[in-house]
Amino acid sequence: MNKITLFIISFLFVVLSNVKADDGNVGASGKIVGKVVDQANSETLIGLAVVVQGTAVAAPTNIEGRYELKLAPGKYTIVFKYIGYNTKTISEVEVKQGQVTELNVGLEDAAVQTKEVVISATYKQESISALYSIQKNNVAMSSGISSDLIKRSPDRNTSDVLKRVSGASIQDNKFVIIRGLADRYNAATLNNAPLPSSEPDRKAFSFDIIPANMIDNIVINKTASPDLPGDFAGGVIQIFTKDVPDQNFINIGIGSGYHSISTFKKFISNERGKNEFIGFNNESKLPASFPKTPQEYRGAEIDQQVAQSKTLGNPYKEVIGTALPTQNYQLTVGNNIKIGKGSFGSIVALNYRNSYTLTEVNRTEFDDAGTTVFNYNDKQYKYNTTLGGIANFAYVSGKNKIALKNLYNRNLDNVYTDRTGKSEGGSNIGVVQLNASELTQRGILNSQLEGDHRLTEGGVKLAWNLNYTNQERSQPDLRTISYNRAIDTVNGDVSDNYFRIVGDNSRRFFSNLTETGYGGQAAVSVPFAVKGIKNTLKVGYLTQEKKRDFKARAFAYREPSVFRNPLNVDSLIRLDKDVIFSDSNISKNAFYLDEQTINSDAYKANAEQQAAFIMLDNKLTQRLRIVFGARVELYNQGINAIDASSLPIATRDKQEDILPSANITFQLNEKSNLRAAAYKTVSRAEFRELAPFEFYDYVTTNLLKGNPDLKRGQNTNFDLRYEWYPSSSEAITVTGFYKKFKNPIEQVLNSNSAVDRKQIEYTNANSADIKGLELELRKKLDFIADVKFFKNIVAFTNMSVILSEVELGTGRANRSLQGQSPYLINAGLQYYNAVNGFSVNALYNKIGERIAFVGFQGYADIYERGRDIVDLQVSKKFLKEQLEFKINISDILAQSEIFYQNTTNDKEFKEGKDRVLRSIETGSTIGVALTYNIGLAKKK
Repeated sequence: MNKITLFIISFLFVVLSNVKADDGNVGASGKIVGKVVDQANSETLIGLAVVVQGTAVAAPTNIEGRYELKLAPGKYTIVFKYIGYNTKTISEVEVKQGQVTELNVGLEDAAVQTKEVVISATYKQESISALYSIQKNNVAMSSGISSDLIKRSPDRNTSDVLKRVSGASIQDNKFVIIRGLADRYNAATLNNAPLPSSEPDRKAFSFDIIPANMIDNIVINKTASPDLPGDFAGGVIQIFTKDVPDQNFINIGIGSGYHSISTFKKFISNERGKNEFIGFNNESKLPASFPKTPQEYRGAEIDQQVAQSKTLGNPYKEVIGTALPTQNYQLTVGNNIKIGKGSFGSIVALNYRNSYTLTEVNRTEFDDAGTTVFNYNDKQYKYNTTLGGIANFAYVSGKNKIALKNLYNRNLDNVYTDRTGKSEGGSNIGVVQLNASELTQRGILNSQLEGDHRLTEGGVKLAWNLNYTNQERSQPDLRTISYNRAIDTVNGDVSDNYFRIVGDNSRRFFSNLTETGYGGQAAVSVPFAVKGIKNTLKVGYLTQEKKRDFKARAFAYREPSVFRNPLNVDSLIRLDKDVIFSDSNISKNAFYLDEQTINSDAYKANAEQQAAFIMLDNKLTQRLRIVFGARVELYNQGINAIDASSLPIATRDKQEDILPSANITFQLNEKSNLRAAAYKTVSRAEFRELAPFEFYDYVTTNLLKGNPDLKRGQNTNFDLRYEWYPSSSEAITVTGFYKKFKNPIEQVLNSNSAVDRKQIEYTNANSADIKGLELELRKKLDFIADVKFFKNIVAFTNMSVILSEVELGTGRANRSLQGQSPYLINAGLQYYNAVNGFSVNALYNKIGERIAFVGFQGYADIYERGRDIVDLQVSKKFLKEQLEFKINISDILAQSEIFYQNTTNDKEFKEGKDRVLRSIETGSTIGVALTYNIGLAKKK
């Protein structure tokens, strides 16, 4: 609770500052604000003079290239003058009372010219030109999305936003896939600091924890440069959150949603904790008096084990309620205070979301011959609470900026599964009734202290970052209770057969994971000139360390036997789940908990990384730019555990990688580039992938196990891209890429798995080849007719077609890389009328069939079928754009999620021919939201 208190205190501080200080408000005058960059490479220009022609008003640009002019209402001409650059004058810049006019500018290098050159443009022309600079001049090949586009989409968190980025798709509504590559092949940074994996069972970050309204911009780098992390193959996702606002504001948002399957329907669960509505449950953990180790519990007398079993109670009673509509609330406060010649800015946001969701799942398993092993019908009732906040503070003065940025998120999922069905194979033959209650709590705190400084008049820059991350994940009292009714093979199911408890499948599981990470990095950029052309040398160093501690306890109910209780066995094992494990039935002659914890149910892990890089940004001519260099990464990772056979595992893997890269850009003309890139990267195993811990999931009927012998993957990559930017809101790009993987890591099914319990493990394939083609198109529809309606409509699409092939080195035929989609499609239409604040957005997303789990000889690979996902949003602004009303319809088609075995070997799903293993009904959501901005000045 201390972390939440920290954010509340920060929030109150900013609110009070906002009330007391009005220096950042526009008041009776207006403002012109903006950013000035080098038009050739998008580098910020620091200390540049911004002058209002014909007045005494002037201001320099700060370390971020930003400036601010406070003026009376009227039209002005603004002059931008900087040594070594052509002077630019921008006319018809209008300032309105109480409003902010944003003017971003790009300046041209004066090169070897000796006479002053003055370039003139209007406000509208320059706004378009500045945006070109940002789009065209990234070092690496990239795709991105800005805060303006985020505002016009139905996205509530970062994972939703990433669906709209070229070459990106989302798995499980939170994990990012770039260029069709599984989430483990991607890296992520938050404000340039590396983001850790948020999941204990996979190498992935859950992007649904970052609210969309806090994002300044997102960039996905699809090629490497020396200053980016080297542990990726698909892309590096850079997320930048807001810090210094242009003016003070308070933003209040409230929303609600109706889910087509769940809302106002019956909702079943076990009794929930009293604080789950705010994301906490401290009542379900093991009591403080409970034996701390498995050895202590096993060594106790049976009477003591019985007494301890009673302390866990009988929480299996069902509580029947109603699924309420989704509710979400956001409160954001922004503050900008003038202090001396600088500005202190802060943005603090609190976010809360609560939802009830019912998902209907059909699960079927087959043996090698195609005979049904089991068929289960599951209803999964999911209660979710997400509570989080961001507190960002920054001070900017001239050539210096220091910022403290904090993110905290708390997520609670309480999922209750109600299963009915029949098992005809394996260890539990009969008619099955199973209930499972899985409570998962996750928390992550990320804090960063960062600085940007211009050290010399010649333009030498220093950027540094110190970061700390703490995350925890607990599953307090994950419990199952299973009943089985025997099948009479002679007479079939008959009425005198009864359901009896299956003690070995009636379990209590407790686990806790904590991970801390801390590190720092610094980079120095030194500009220099060759024959009058500006170039840059950049060098940097990074150090990161993380530690993980994982512990689990598992128990099964020991059933009464004829030997232990010759009179009451039959009546005891028939009891209903509401009463079967009540105190009166917990005794040495009836039920009590048997410790099932094994040695591999705990592990410790740590990793240390040191990295250094050197990068040259060279302009050989005014049109040809080469950014090249190398990154050296030293990585030392270790796992300490005990395997199932009681043998100690103490692995230590030291890796040294030299990762060269080169990005070449040739400017064909002012609106188009031709790019090429060649680079090496790595793909390292995550802690869970290495740990020998085995976890059996009674809901999915899968057992997941790590592999301490995994090797890191090594990747060689080539890209070629043509890009054309016809106007500020239009883009056409075509990219071809090739990747050669050595030792790619995949999730595979163990060939020794039981027919009803598939074991999933991690392994290295020999190698893989990936070839792909990407197309991105963003175009206004004013070519249809030169009228305002079509000028307000933008159509966009981005498509990727990818061919992958894994070299197996066995008797099996080669196949696609696990998790690799053969194609991705994003498309949409966006209508926005700036005059009346009305907008409509229609969005479409689909991925091709991909291998979810690799099979084995005699058991076909399991594929995930692609789904057509259509979202629609309509919004309208009122009260001078301070109030906005939105209606969102998500996943309109509500197609089932299907996992299947492709028995036809044609890599396409065939209804009635392929074996469907899992079919999930997801439903659609209709949401409404209101957002009100208090004191937020309207931008021109």
